[in-house]
Amino acid sequence: MINCKPGLTLLLALVAMTSTQGAEFSIDQEKSGDIAIHIDGQLFTRYVTTDTVTNKCYFWPVIGPGGVKMTRAYPMQDIKGEKQDHPHHRSVCFGLQNAGGFNTWHEALTFTKNGKVDPSRMSTSGRQVHTKVIKAKTSGMSATLVVECSNVNPRGEIYMRQTRKVNFHVSDNGSRVMDIEILLKGIQDNITIHGKKDSGLTVRVAHSMCVDAGLGGRIVNSNGDTNDGAWGKRCEWVDFNGPVEGKTMGVAILNHPDSFRHPTPWHVRKYGLFTANPFALKEVAGEKDRGDVQLSKGQTIMLRHRIIFHEGDEKKSGIAAAWQEYARK
Repeated sequence: MINCKPGLTLLLALVAMTSTQGAEFSIDQEKSGDIAIHIDGQLFTRYVTTDTVTNKCYFWPVIGPGGVKMTRAYPMQDIKGEKQDHPHHRSVCFGLQNAGGFNTWHEALTFTKNGKVDPSRMSTSGRQVHTKVIKAKTSGMSATLVVECSNVNPRGEIYMRQTRKVNFHVSDNGSRVMDIEILLKGIQDNITIHGKKDSGLTVRVAHSMCVDAGLGGRIVNSNGDTNDGAWGKRCEWVDFNGPVEGKTMGVAILNHPDSFRHPTPWHVRKYGLFTANPFALKEVAGEKDRGDVQLSKGQTIMLRHRIIFHEGDEKKSGIAAAWQEYARK
């Protein structure tokens, strides 16, 4: 059951005002306890908090313009033709390979072989536990969801807390947008967020969009680097575009100037992984500093990104201009 502040008990069944473009948002708590965001009565995405197989909260599915499914379904669902690797890449999610000695990037499925989980790997497995909805509001052509989750160790002890604020809206060109702010707060006297390669805000794009699928997928960043050349670079944004369900579609992640260590290094791979990782300065960006961060009790780190699900490539959808507009906020 979701724990809401006084006066917020009924806020998860809201009907938004209708915008001039006719985009009507609603936020609804489903019977499962997950939280669904709808546009004009159709599912845009779902914030999944009740999946007992994984160790993280995530958004899936994500439905882009024209009803196109923008992220990989595996491991939540088996789809013929999808590449089934890295089961911890759950659509849109956030994880840290090593914070306080615990891992919320990889999960039990990562370490499962022939139906058996490697117990030695699970001793350092952390978990993101959804604790409450702070805010769920719709207004005009947007919706805002603010939630809290605790990072806990295998003994259930909290070592870090996350506040996640997500604003959903539809842009003038029809792109569907998620503005994501993640506030990391230290709970113990002191923990280290290690500069590991597998950490950060992640999108696992639809398989057909991947460069490795050989169907025309492409990675490009704000520096003009493409495909393999985009990996590890510090830049303002990265766009992954290619064919999905017969259309050219794309996913862009923009890094806000106020975000921790902007411009972030990007752990983006041709097989479909797409991660903004400001921690792995050595492992991803190739810099001398490892990028470890000490997070003392009460100290916070803010990560700010905009994810744009769009039609066409980065030029047709105006991603460079979109970053300029986002950077002014």
